[in-house]
Amino acid sequence: DSILVDEARTPLIISGPTEESTDKYYTACRAVKGLERGQELPGKDRQKIHTGDFIAKEKEHVIFLTEQGIEKAEAAVGVGSFYTGANMDWPHYIECAIKANILYQVDKDYVIENGEVIIVDEFTGRKMPGRRWSDGLHQAVEAKEGVRIQEESQTYATITLQNYFKMYDKLSGMTGTAATEAMEFEKIYNLEVVIIPTNKPMRRENYPDLVYGSEDEKFGALEDAVVEVHEKGRPILIGTTSVEKSEVISDRLRMRGIEHEVLNAKYHEKEAYVVARAGNRGSVTVATNMAGRGTDIILESGIADLGGLHIMGTERHESRRVDNQLRGRSGRQGDPGSSQFFLSLEDDLFRKFAPPWMKGLLQKMGLKEGEKIESKMVTRAVTKAQKNVESYNFEIRKNLVEYDTIRNEQRKVIYSLRQRVLEGEDMKSQILEMVEHRIEAALERFTPQSEEWDLDGFREWFRSKFGYELSAEVLEMRNPHSILDFTIESAKKIYDTRGIQIAAGEVRGRMKQLYHRYLGDHQDLSKGFQALQKAVKEDFDVEIASDLLRLSPDELIEEATIRIVEAKPDESEKIGNHLLRQSERFILLSKIDEKWKDLLYNMDQLRDVVGLVGYAQIDPKLQFKREGTALFQGMNESIEEDVSSLVFRVQEATVSQDRLARRWGASQMRKDDVAQFAGGQEAQPSGPAREEKPAPVRVQKVPGRNEPCHCGSGKKYKKCHLPQDQGAGSASNN
Repeated sequence: DSILVDEARTPLIISGPTEESTDKYYTACRAVKGLERGQELPGKDRQKIHTGDFIAKEKEHVIFLTEQGIEKAEAAVGVGSFYTGANMDWPHYIECAIKANILYQVDKDYVIENGEVIIVDEFTGRKMPGRRWSDGLHQAVEAKEGVRIQEESQTYATITLQNYFKMYDKLSGMTGTAATEAMEFEKIYNLEVVIIPTNKPMRRENYPDLVYGSEDEKFGALEDAVVEVHEKGRPILIGTTSVEKSEVISDRLRMRGIEHEVLNAKYHEKEAYVVARAGNRGSVTVATNMAGRGTDIILESGIADLGGLHIMGTERHESRRVDNQLRGRSGRQGDPGSSQFFLSLEDDLFRKFAPPWMKGLLQKMGLKEGEKIESKMVTRAVTKAQKNVESYNFEIRKNLVEYDTIRNEQRKVIYSLRQRVLEGEDMKSQILEMVEHRIEAALERFTPQSEEWDLDGFREWFRSKFGYELSAEVLEMRNPHSILDFTIESAKKIYDTRGIQIAAGEVRGRMKQLYHRYLGDHQDLSKGFQALQKAVKEDFDVEIASDLLRLSPDELIEEATIRIVEAKPDESEKIGNHLLRQSERFILLSKIDEKWKDLLYNMDQLRDVVGLVGYAQIDPKLQFKREGTALFQGMNESIEEDVSSLVFRVQEATVSQDRLARRWGASQMRKDDVAQFAGGQEAQPSGPAREEKPAPVRVQKVPGRNEPCHCGSGKKYKKCHLPQDQGAGSASNN
C-alpha cells in the first residue's frame, strides 16, 4: 500500500538534459539570414525554375531549400553534408529557422513578454501562456527574437505507478494496513482486499487520544508519560511525523536526563542497530515512520510480563494507515503492548481538516492550559478528518490515472513500434507506408478539390523531399487517384535502387582514398596506377583495366566505381540493402525518440493549462483527450515527414580499408559475410581453392627516413610511403 497508494500520487519520470544544444538554433538563425528567398518561375516543358536559396509557400505553409540553398546553408553552418552521420538534424533546424523568420510575425502570431515568446491564439487573439509550438519551432522563434531559449530538463519517459503495475499479468501483495483503502484497490487495480486473521490473538491495547491546547503542552505531557513508563522498565517507541519534530523531542528528553536513540533519515544507517535494541528493558527510541519497517521489534526476556512495547504517537498523520503502521510496531505475534497518541489543536491535521465545531466543543468541555481531554468522541472526529483527507488524496490519484489514460494508449503504440526496431525487424514496409502517407498528404495540398491544381509544385515538392525528379507524365493526369498510384509506384521503384546507390557510394568513397594515396602526388603515374590496381583487387576482388589511366581523376573514380559495382552485382545489392536496412532502423529509432520526447513535453504543458477550460463549462479531461490525440497525430506525421525524407538521402560514410576488405574481398571474407551473400548458405568456390596469400616480402633496399622515397615521387620517404610501409606489419620488414 505504500507503493500502490502513497507513492502513486506522483508519476514515474525518466528525465535528463535535452540532447540538442540551444546553440544550434542560434546557428541556424544566423545561417538563414544569408539565404535569399526565391521564386517559382515557368520554364520549358512546364518545368519550374526556382531562383534563390529557398521557396516559401505561405498558403501551404511549406518551406524547402533549393540545391543552391542547401550548399549555402551547409557552408554557413560549417558541415560537409546535411545528409551524413550526425548532421542529419540540420535540415530540420534550418527549415524551422526559415519558418520562424518568414511565416511567423511578432505581435501577430506571438508577443514578447518578460523575455518570453507567448503564442497568440489566431481565432480569439488571446495570449496562451504555457503553450509552446512543437518540433523546435518555438525555439527557432526564440532564437530569432534573441531571447533566451528555455533550458529545461527533458522528459524521456513517464508513466503513473498505477498503469505501470497494471501492465503485469498478475498483481498481488500483502500488507497489514490495506483495509482502509479497499475501495481504491478495487477501483484502480481491480484487486480484492482479503483480511486474514492474525496468527495469534492480538493483545495490544490502544488507548484513547490525549488532546492538549498547544504543542508545547503536548510535548510536556509526553515527557511526563515517558518518564512514568520508563521507570517501569518497559521499552518505548515514540513516533514523529518529521525529522524536525524527532530532534525537538530528542532535545527535550536529553534535558530530562532520559537516555534514548534517534532514528530518522539523517541516521538511517543505524536502523538495524536501533531496531534490534528497541525491545530491550528501559530502551527509549524516537523515530519517524521508518522505524521497524519490514522487521519485528523483538522483546527482551521478561518484557512481556511488564506489558510489552509501548507506542507513543506525537501527531496524527493524514492517513489512518500510517497511524496503524506505527501502532503495529507493538503487539506482534501475540505479544502484549499498548499505544496512545498525544495531540494538540496546533497539529496540522486539526488546523487543516478538523471540523469547525471541534475547537468550540473542547472549550465547552473545559479545556484549560496544561489540561488534557481524553475522549473517544474526539478520536472519532479525528478519524473522520483523516477519512476526508484520504478521500481528497484518492481523488488526486484518480485524476492522475484518468489523465494518464490517453498517454497510456500512446505509449502502447509508440513503444510497440520502437520495440520492433530494437529487435531488428525489417522496417522497409513500415518506411514505404510512411512515404505513401506523406505523398498522399502532399497531393491533397497541391490538388485541392475547389481550386486550381499545382502539379508543377507537387513535382518540385517530390524532388525536394526525395531528391529525385518525378516523371513529367504526371502533369497530364487529371485523376487524383491515378496521380497518387503513379507517384507511390515511382517512389517505390526509386527506393528499390537505394541499395545499389549506397553500395556505389561506399565504393566511390574508398576509390577516392585509394586514388589520392597512389596517384594524388606521384610523378610516376604508371607505377602509381599499378599500386592502385593491386589495392582495388585486394579490397574488392575486382581488376580494373589500364585504360582508366587516361581519364581525369573524377572520371577515373566514377568509372572504377561503376565497373566494381557491375562486376559484383549480387554482392553490391546485398551489401547496399543490408546497409539500407541498418540506416532505416537507425533513422526510425532516432526520430521516434526525438519526437516522443517533444510530445511528452507538449503533453505536460497541455496538462498544466487544460484545467482553465472548466471556466467555459468544458470537461478538462475530455479536452485533454481531444488535444492530446491531436498532438499524437501530429507527432506521427512529423516522424513520417522526417523519416521518409532522410531514407532517400542518407549516404554511407567513408569506411576503413579493413571494413571494405571484409565486405568485398572474397579471399578475406568472414563466414558470416559469405553466408549473407549466399542466401544463408556458405558459398562454395567455383574453381580451385584459393590459398591465403603470404605477406609480401620487400626485396628492394628500404630508404632512410630523409632519403627520396622508392616510389619516385621526389618526396622524402618519411613523408610519403613510410607510414604505409610501417602499417604493413613486422613480417614485411624481415
